Amino acid sequence: MAANDTTPLIERRSIDYIPEAERHGRLLSQFTLWMGANLQITAIVTGALAVVLGGDVFWSLIGLLIGQLIGGGVMALHAAQGPKLGLPQMISSRVQFGVYGAAIPIVLVCLMYLGFTATGTVLSGQALGQLFGVSDSVGILIFASVIVLVTVLGYRVIHFIGRVASVIGVIAFVYLFSRLMSQTDVGALLQIRHFSWSSFLLAVSLAASWQIAFGPYVADYSRYLPSKTSSVKTFFAAGAGSVIGAQVAMVLGVFAAAMSNGQFAGHEVAYIVGLSGTGATAALLYFSIAFGKVTISTLNSYGSFMCIATIISGFRGRLEVTRLQRLVFVLVIVGTATLIALLGQHSFLGAFKSFILFLLAFFTPWSAINLVDYYCITRERYDVPALSDPNGRYGRWNLLGISIYVFGVLVQLPFISTKFYTGPLVAALGDVDISWIIGLVLPAAVYYVCAKKWHGTVPDHLILPKEQGSLLTTDGLPAQA
Repeated sequence: MAANDTTPLIERRSIDYIPEAERHGRLLSQFTLWMGANLQITAIVTGALAVVLGGDVFWSLIGLLIGQLIGGGVMALHAAQGPKLGLPQMISSRVQFGVYGAAIPIVLVCLMYLGFTATGTVLSGQALGQLFGVSDSVGILIFASVIVLVTVLGYRVIHFIGRVASVIGVIAFVYLFSRLMSQTDVGALLQIRHFSWSSFLLAVSLAASWQIAFGPYVADYSRYLPSKTSSVKTFFAAGAGSVIGAQVAMVLGVFAAAMSNGQFAGHEVAYIVGLSGTGATAALLYFSIAFGKVTISTLNSYGSFMCIATIISGFRGRLEVTRLQRLVFVLVIVGTATLIALLGQHSFLGAFKSFILFLLAFFTPWSAINLVDYYCITRERYDVPALSDPNGRYGRWNLLGISIYVFGVLVQLPFISTKFYTGPLVAALGDVDISWIIGLVLPAAVYYVCAKKWHGTVPDHLILPKEQGSLLTTDGLPAQA
């Protein structure tokens, strides 16, 4: 990312529009950020779940790849919105849900961030505990401190960490793959092919949910790109980085779980590092695992901060976040996630699987509505200043968007299969969870039909805040056009 000399190290903007004079960066930074965010231990564990929970290697790999492509496509469509709108992802939801109504999915997004930050902190705590010879709990606290620092610094530092994590991740994964190939008969594992719809679709769901979960904040990290940046190129830069990184990590997880003879669950980090032996090499791998988690955990914490600020600003009209307030927000967010990690570290794997699958019920309908509206109904013609005005074009509550979102959540309930809840139709489908497919397709179709007929006024073109030099108004907040 090529930032100009006047761009401060500590990000000064939060949820407000990024004016053209402050736009910077290259598409390569999107690729490296999302590759670095995915080349990490939680993605390895997610891939391993496909085998731990009953799948074979061959069909798990195919199912994971299909899920990556489907979910990665959804994720990348959100990424392409960033340069055009210059806004965080969830603020754009005010077009579909209203200035106040957008708080409904945003609250659920905050819960998602907390969950992912907590689960990532558990694995990082294991790695740091082994690296420094301390308990996992102390490792969790060390990792949380690093996340607070990087999150407070903001956008530029996050992208820098993403580039470094990509390099370290590639080196670590190449080494782990070479060790794994030397210790197992990969060909023999691939020859075992016992197809099961439930196991196959579980693998698809694991990968798709992994990618779709990035949707609510992926545009937060593309919004600083110049507005003339190609949407197609942004789509492929972010999508390719995320899909390639996640698939590589999950493939490693599949093979590791298949050769573990039941030793993987409960000792995820130690088992992966154990593939390389002991001594200095093991120490370096523990470091790479912890560092690899810095990128994604920071994205989650940064996203939580952006969501909370978005909720508050929606009801207050405007919100100028000082650096001290930003620090307080981040401390509360990371502190909560750390507490969850400390309390749940010993039951990680089972809870994590149920958590990521249950998330789909709440984020696929939101994603479907947002994407259909942006690409098919309004066709990028947003009134950005009106997004901060409850009395403006988008109003306080958009009953159409909210109703279809609720419908999208409810229509999935009969098909959900998790420890939290199992729907009545799951058994009839051979214990196959197809809820995320229902939640993606039906709300998209219903919203398209209804919004075509009953949508509000759509501008003739994209309306952006008026810019005065590098500032939008005298206090740095979006101008009301």
